[in-house]
Amino acid sequence: MSADSGRDLREAANGPLAARLSTRYLDEHCVLPLGIDADGALATAVGGPLDPTVSDELVRLFGRRLRVIEMPAGEIQAATLSAQREADAASGDGLVTPNAPNGDEGDALDDLRALASQAPVIKLVNVMLLDALRARASDVHVESTASGLRVRFRLDGVLQDISRLARPYQPAVISRIKIMAGLNIAERRLPQDGRARLRLADREIDLRVSTLPALHGESVVLRILDRADAAHELADLGMPDVVREDCERLMRRTSGIVLVTGPTGSGKTTTLYGALARVNRPGVKIVTVEDPIEYQIDGVTQIPVQRKAGLAFATALRSILRHDPDVIMVGEMRDRETAEIAIQAALTGHLVFSTLHTNDAPGGITRLIDMGIEPYLVAATVQAILAQRLVRIVCERCRSAAGCDACSHTGFRGRTGIFELLSLTDELRALVVARVPVDEIRAAARRAGMNDLYADGMRKVEAGLTTVDEVLRVTSAETQP
Repeated sequence: MSADSGRDLREAANGPLAARLSTRYLDEHCVLPLGIDADGALATAVGGPLDPTVSDELVRLFGRRLRVIEMPAGEIQAATLSAQREADAASGDGLVTPNAPNGDEGDALDDLRALASQAPVIKLVNVMLLDALRARASDVHVESTASGLRVRFRLDGVLQDISRLARPYQPAVISRIKIMAGLNIAERRLPQDGRARLRLADREIDLRVSTLPALHGESVVLRILDRADAAHELADLGMPDVVREDCERLMRRTSGIVLVTGPTGSGKTTTLYGALARVNRPGVKIVTVEDPIEYQIDGVTQIPVQRKAGLAFATALRSILRHDPDVIMVGEMRDRETAEIAIQAALTGHLVFSTLHTNDAPGGITRLIDMGIEPYLVAATVQAILAQRLVRIVCERCRSAAGCDACSHTGFRGRTGIFELLSLTDELRALVVARVPVDEIRAAARRAGMNDLYADGMRKVEAGLTTVDEVLRVTSAETQP
């Protein structure tokens, strides 16, 4: 939603039409009269399905038929609360405002805590998160600007503007989020990271919260980790049958390294969790080291990286080997030391899963060598490399339209993966040991039957799942034939 729309809502909340209804009524039913149309209808913003009883009450009160305009509930909530705050301020009663920065720091922090703990602020933040959950957003961006807070949701991998909150709400909303995540509200000059767990709409969700000091104040990103929405089966990820069957064959091995590659946000961790779910059984000891742990898995020992305490990937991995594991998952191979320990684990009879940041599967080979791993060790231990991307799925409700309410008017709803799997054959291992360029490895892999990312994406286009533009958006020039 644009800043102009946000201003229009705030003006409507302070207008004569809204004044005919109580703030409690507007807040409870998430409605806001906007004005009278040229044809005499009452334009009314609503934040969700409108109860017929409420509709009838509005028609009787205003003596006009309704024209319903759907808007984010958080935006309506913010406008209503803003109007109430201004009215309370005029009467000397309302939200506590924090002291000026040049006042006593202790008093200012007490006021800020009080402001963040008031019911209207708590409800505003909860409504914002509930909107994000209903929209199936993966992240909520709360960004400080000169005029207030800009709220954006990442929907199916793409950021969408949602609402604007007035400047007076900036310290309250950010402090509320920091309190939820157990962060220090007094620290506004340094980045902070935390976690929160809450129940919304009868669903328990985890939030990963990150703050960042910026020009106009702190900005916050909340990663939504919805346990109910997490896919933990390879069949749910969109893998072609031949790729899934090959992956399941690899998971039956007792040693070696299986890597998943792709950029940030391409679903690598989800795939690794799917792999762990496949091998997780009573007779198998599985230990992971992750940064951070996104989902808890029953029956798996999960270790979070804690750099401040000196527990990095390499340190944790070295200790894991003394715990008699059968399967090890390393969240990411970031450096030579971690890669060397993982290779040693594979050589001594452990199955190791991990990730790398590379454009495609063949690029994973050269990345390990560039880290300083000897080619013969790469050839001896790496069993396969799976590259992947996520593409948006065309909305089933509006395939021939520009968008609908179900897809937040984007034309897409949900995502699926596109994949390429490089299994190391004897020929490919010989090429790795010979240090041939990556282009030769890629060509040999295609001759051996590897289907690349672009080809898998185009098959999903032919199946009507996605579009050509989507495939081109997520596949770089290096991954296209």
